[in-house]
Amino acid sequence: MTLQRQQQGQAMFARITFYPSLFYNVLMEKVTSRNWYDRIDENVILGALPFRSMAQDMVRKENIKAVVSMNEDYELWAFSNNKARWAKLGVEFLQLETTDIFESPCQEKLWRGVNFMNRFLPPAEKLPRLAPADGPPAEPGTIYVHCKAGRTRSATLVGCYLIMKNGWSPEQAVEHMRDCRPHILLRSKQWEALRLFHQTKCPPPGTPT
Repeated sequence: MTLQRQQQGQAMFARITFYPSLFYNVLMEKVTSRNWYDRIDENVILGALPFRSMAQDMVRKENIKAVVSMNEDYELWAFSNNKARWAKLGVEFLQLETTDIFESPCQEKLWRGVNFMNRFLPPAEKLPRLAPADGPPAEPGTIYVHCKAGRTRSATLVGCYLIMKNGWSPEQAVEHMRDCRPHILLRSKQWEALRLFHQTKCPPPGTPT
């Protein structure tokens, strides 16, 4: 099987399983101790797909100023907001499409995501090693990072944010996320992405950059 055909098969499988797995997530939130979303620190929430029915209340309650979605378009269109819908709520939106189950966000998307998140941090919390953002400054507030279940794709991006913000190792970042959201699930591709991000974006002190 060629790589292209393999990727096409993976994308099709992700589509076919999307709705059953989404409804499974809804069920688990109702019958277990899982939360639909969890606050990771004072600036970031890691969560599952934010339904349109909960968006306005969530924005108000959590002071959400930005949303980062790791979903593909088909995952958003039926139940969640797109960029235009979020804008009506005064929320900036970044979509970093990543195929569910089989893919980890690439380094370029992880870097874009962390830079986007940095725009909404209070001045004292801005991430080191990042240049000032282009354009007008954003109003500080909470960033909601999500995929379908808030376990894998979005957890990879939030892990990179924690690595850069706190100078943590990938293991420390994942341990903290598990303390906040115990059901996160990182597989070998996500661990590889975190370790590569740590190696390239947070080199040891004294290393030329």
